[in-house]
Amino acid sequence: MKVFYFTATGNSLDVAKRFGGEIYSIPNVLKGDQFHFEDEKIGLIFPCYGFAAPKIVREFIEKITLKSPYIFVIMTYGNKLAGGVNWFVRYAEQNDIHVQYADGLLMIDNYLPLFNIEKQKMKKKYTEENLSRLLNDVNQKKRYIRNGSFTDSMLTKAIQYFYKRNPNFNTDKNFSVGNDCNQCGTCVKVCPRNNIKLDELKPAYGGNCEFCLACINLCPQKAIRLKKESNPNARYMNENVTLKEIITANN
Repeated sequence: MKVFYFTATGNSLDVAKRFGGEIYSIPNVLKGDQFHFEDEKIGLIFPCYGFAAPKIVREFIEKITLKSPYIFVIMTYGNKLAGGVNWFVRYAEQNDIHVQYADGLLMIDNYLPLFNIEKQKMKKKYTEENLSRLLNDVNQKKRYIRNGSFTDSMLTKAIQYFYKRNPNFNTDKNFSVGNDCNQCGTCVKVCPRNNIKLDELKPAYGGNCEFCLACINLCPQKAIRLKKESNPNARYMNENVTLKEIITANN
């Protein structure tokens, strides 16, 4: 089994490790020269962004060739999936990737503009029972696509339309770097887009931002901030994943 994942603060990597098999980082695959993969089972694990898939996952789907009788998808999310699962299954079909199983897994939300991480940590979201169900389903090659309601589908379409009309809504222009930056370079190493360089000993952004917020959440000094966030002192990294693993995944 091969499992492809995209992670910013460790949630999807945590899940990918639990599924096992050969684990591939989506950003690293995109930076390589191998784009055809075959196996008896192939998994795709990534977070829900804007009730759909992250841009980097869409690029992966457009570029990759996956040959397998059983392809499964797990979307990690922290608040609401809306029509995200169905949206992605259709998107994959358009790119000749046929999904047999697709579901979501509720986890802590790291979207700092809306959610207070400390409050998120107090909620019992990521449970062993929920993950075990997904693991058992895939182990048994269950066929299932999580269906959202008509309202869910419309919500996904509305948010995606908003992002399309407002391309500067989620960009690195929303970030600022404080004087407490100690030039450690962690932000450079965790960026899946190679979008950050140390310019005059401070992070400089190149405008090709995934808005995954890895640089902000994983900055040891909490020196990188959003112009608007619910709690400037709260940051998140999955407790089952190390910073070194995220660096390896994204750089």
